[in-house]
Amino acid sequence: MTGAWRPGDPPGRRRWVIRHDAVRLESGAELPGFSLAYETWGTLNADASNAVLIEHALTGDSHVAGPAGDGHPSAGWWDALVGPGRPIDTDAFFVVAPNVLGGCQGSTGPSSVDDAGRAFGSRFPALTIRDQVAAETFLADELGITRWALVLGGSMGGMRALEWAVEHPARVAALLVVAAPAAASADQIAWASPQLHAITADPHWHGGDYYDTGESPDSGLGIARRIAHVTYRSEPELEQRFGRTEQGDGRFAVESYLDHHAAKLAARFDAGSYVVLTRSMNSHDVGRDRGGIAAALSRITARTVIAGVDSDRLYPLAQSAELAGGIRGAGEAAVIHSPYGHDSFLIETAQVAALLKPLLA
Repeated sequence: MTGAWRPGDPPGRRRWVIRHDAVRLESGAELPGFSLAYETWGTLNADASNAVLIEHALTGDSHVAGPAGDGHPSAGWWDALVGPGRPIDTDAFFVVAPNVLGGCQGSTGPSSVDDAGRAFGSRFPALTIRDQVAAETFLADELGITRWALVLGGSMGGMRALEWAVEHPARVAALLVVAAPAAASADQIAWASPQLHAITADPHWHGGDYYDTGESPDSGLGIARRIAHVTYRSEPELEQRFGRTEQGDGRFAVESYLDHHAAKLAARFDAGSYVVLTRSMNSHDVGRDRGGIAAALSRITARTVIAGVDSDRLYPLAQSAELAGGIRGAGEAAVIHSPYGHDSFLIETAQVAALLKPLLA
């Protein structure tokens, strides 16, 4: 373990846990060890009973709270929720946020180099959500955390939080899953397909081995982001914000908005990781090899809140309702009311905070 957390460490400092032995993945392929980046806030108590695991979404990272700075191009993505006196009070809880395996913000992914100093590129194996949770289990073990007081996340983070509760029911006391399904649907896989094609058809992709060429498939990644971002917001919001407003450069305002987000992502994210993580989301199915979704959800013992967004067109409310209905004691799915679509789980922090109260009491 490298750069392990120690009492008194400053909050939000990126650290790494390293596994040196080969890891057998769900596909049967092997990954020759890995590094997992993570950040922490607060102090782990004597019996390690106050630990909270926060899981980020597709292009997120471990910087869930705190200001922008070295290695962090922007402030924490759930900064309003995590910190002293905030809904997840770091005076009381020890918060851990890992960067997902396969990512590009410190954890091993396609852009990482092997022992010979060559980027993995196309040799990086396919990952599933379960593989990513297995890596996080290793992190928890290294930190001495045998049971999380709470595991939570939205979107891809919600998939990993759910997988934690199904695979390790005794290790999750409470669970919050926001805007995530029990299994990826045909519609969600279909939306992902043109994104993947946009990247892999970019002439700078080089079959995934572009890292030593001096080129990067930024154009393809930008197209993928444009497609994805439309699904992250709602039609009424885009209409209200932009309508048919034109700009002097010949573009509609909504096109400029998408171009901005495309350029922003290409500047901070690796296309290879985008492909690996998108495919891992496509693989998401808690019922696989567990007797189906109902049987898998019946394994969950955590106090659970499931929530969806009423304007989410990517992960519609019906999926949250199905998920809540399959988990004992979860009750009805909570509804986040917002015009902002799927991204509301990042924007409507006051409503997310209200969902946290019964789980942290």
